[in-house]
Amino acid sequence: MNRVKQIQEDISKGQIKPIYFLMGEESFYIDKITELIEKDLLTESEKDFNQIVLYGRDVSIEEIVANAKRYPMMAEKQVVIVKEAQDLSRQIDNLTSYAENPQPTTVLVICYKYKTLDKRKKLSKIIAKNGCLFESKKLYENQVGEWISQTLKEKDYQIDPKATRMLVEFLGTDLSKINNELEKLMLILPKDSTISAKHIEVNIGISKDFNNFELRKAIGGKKIVKANQIINYFSQNPKNNPLVMTISLLNSFFTQLFLFHGLKDKGRINVSKALKINPYFVNEYQNAAKNYSMPKVSQVISLLREADVKSKGVGANISHGDILKELLFKIMH
Repeated sequence: MNRVKQIQEDISKGQIKPIYFLMGEESFYIDKITELIEKDLLTESEKDFNQIVLYGRDVSIEEIVANAKRYPMMAEKQVVIVKEAQDLSRQIDNLTSYAENPQPTTVLVICYKYKTLDKRKKLSKIIAKNGCLFESKKLYENQVGEWISQTLKEKDYQIDPKATRMLVEFLGTDLSKINNELEKLMLILPKDSTISAKHIEVNIGISKDFNNFELRKAIGGKKIVKANQIINYFSQNPKNNPLVMTISLLNSFFTQLFLFHGLKDKGRINVSKALKINPYFVNEYQNAAKNYSMPKVSQVISLLREADVKSKGVGANISHGDILKELLFKIMH
């Protein structure tokens, strides 16, 4: 995020590079930087003749270079944006000669999503020297919560831990999807608000009582009735609660619980650091450890693997709801 902020600040200050090669698994920041250049670098009247958007599937590197070598018309610079440039991966090295001597009056933006250049190769080194080579890496699940909090803080909002967990469990690590939902909430709520689980439920449609977060909590606390209520809700709403996600999240929980059992120091701070979780949730692991011994945790992880295989239709032809009910019974008995 610091790297992104620096790039954005430089652009805002007019410190523009002739080439921006934006690559990597996380498309959110590639889109953000591109959007800033696309919207703010030229005036509306200058854009008519000096802003060109190309798509990787429709052009060759030679055509991109030809456009980049044009001179701007009645403006200091022109902007050439190549979206979906990963479609040019087989010929991308042909950009090397242009990168060695880029047109100073052109800003060439290459959006190379879901792939990266080999940083040992000549093209990467030249772009890093003469322009901006930026890799947008996918965040791990345990990093997304912090990203949500920081994003909201910058806009004078806060969010409670349960609401954060609900967003991550429902939307995964896709920052674009998460940001879209946060934008909706910020339109509705006044600044300095704290986004709660209730806000998430009412405005995004994620149940605050019947979700994977609450299922995990119920299973960890051996609350059989509550756990059954949740899986019955899941069975009635399978599209919003896919079995594969439930199994994955439960597997993560019990894997972390296994690690918890192996810790010598089970204090709040050490557990938070070792399991890479918010300190707010440490007590859940402390309570669950009392209900599930290390041998039982190992058994549960095996049960989850069996359920995952069944969910893919291997060796059994039963509904996802029945697989989940069977799994829950075996875990909690």
